[in-house]
Amino acid sequence: MTAAEQATRVVIAADEAIIRLDLKEILVSAGYEVVGESGRGDEAVGLVDTQRPDLVILDVKMPGLDGVSAAREIKARHRVAVLVLTAFSQRDLIEAARDAGVDAYLVKPFRREELLPAVSDVLARCRQEWAIDEEVAADHPGDGRAGGDGALAEDKIATRRLVEEAKAVLIDRHSMDEPDAFAFIQRTAMQTRARMRDVARRVVDGDLAP
Repeated sequence: MTAAEQATRVVIAADEAIIRLDLKEILVSAGYEVVGESGRGDEAVGLVDTQRPDLVILDVKMPGLDGVSAAREIKARHRVAVLVLTAFSQRDLIEAARDAGVDAYLVKPFRREELLPAVSDVLARCRQEWAIDEEVAADHPGDGRAGGDGALAEDKIATRRLVEEAKAVLIDRHSMDEPDAFAFIQRTAMQTRARMRDVARRVVDGDLAP
């Protein structure tokens, strides 16, 4: 069990009890903490409000609120990773899910070998985005007001691009996997009190290596 998994709280929502059971068994056995489960989309929104999980897994078809509508409400209120379960016949919903802020989707029926990497990947991607958002926001205090959000958005794009380039360098030249590559950038920035953007540029320029 990794430290990230040990600290990760998950809410599960699916109208079929067998799917909820499978999800919970797989996640708990891998070290994740399932802090809430429901068969209804509206209840899932409430669970996220009270439990404040890191990840919520939603089935598309649920009473109360469907998974896409629940995701939209959850994303509007909280910083949380959202993974939606869909069926082959529901591929037309993927675009709507993305518009609702869904971070990833997994096709049913799923296996443990598919679920766990999907969960790990979506959490890693979201945590990277959150870290970049926090860093850029700290560099632009108040820019979300008074029309300064354009510069903030541009800085986010530039930071994200540099971090992606640096990760590619670390992966290609130093045989690191993607989570470790980002962890190196983030850790180095914290240790040197630098911005991740500046650390990433040093990596890309060849001035910094693990």
